[in-house]
Amino acid sequence: MSLATARNIAIIAAVAALVVLVPGGGTGAHVALQAASLIFLAVIGWFGMVMYRQNRVALYSLGDRRRAILYLAVGVAVLSLTATARLWATGAGSVAWLLLMGAAIYAVVGVLLSARRY
Repeated sequence: MSLATARNIAIIAAVAALVVLVPGGGTGAHVALQAASLIFLAVIGWFGMVMYRQNRVALYSLGDRRRAILYLAVGVAVLSLTATARLWATGAGSVAWLLLMGAAIYAVVGVLLSARRY
């Protein structure tokens, strides 16, 4: 094991010990996790905005019907992903989540294949 690897393992162990041993460390860890989640979501939103700006002409060339299907599928996928925890809490919700995500993926692939046909 190299010195850098041992150092990285020691840093991770020290942070884990702080979370376990310091009073309120669990709350601090939850705050840090929420902050990281918000940053991750912001990066996904920024990436979506950049992709939209770069491909605006291609999106408008799809036509109204296919573009509406694409936007609806992306909206269903986003809403399903935000409700994942609640939907997976029940058996029917799990099936509904799978059906919604499958339908959204099917719609996006269908729009992409029909757009590439020409």
